[in-house]
Amino acid sequence: MDLTNWVIILAVALISLTFFCSRAPAHWSIENRARRFTGTRLLAQAVLSFWTALLILTRGLFALGSPAIHVAPTVILTGALLLIVASGYWSVRGRRMLKPRRLFSAS
Repeated sequence: MDLTNWVIILAVALISLTFFCSRAPAHWSIENRARRFTGTRLLAQAVLSFWTALLILTRGLFALGSPAIHVAPTVILTGALLLIVASGYWSVRGRRMLKPRRLFSAS
């Protein structure tokens, strides 16, 4: 896949994420808007991290026949795995921030 296609996929993912997550009703408080903004930012980081991991895997691991690349496959896989773990962490944290706060706990 051409690099232009990768950039288009990233742009579509970020635009759709921003459209669905950053909308907040006008009557919300500043704290709730800040939580919504922080959750959207964390999800955007997760998308960027996952996109970068996939790009590293396809461009780095599957292009090992290229004479310009002198990196061991384990280093490429380790870097991609770290990015995927970071993406999962940011995704969980972002989804938690997008949920409304509970007023009373049922404990």
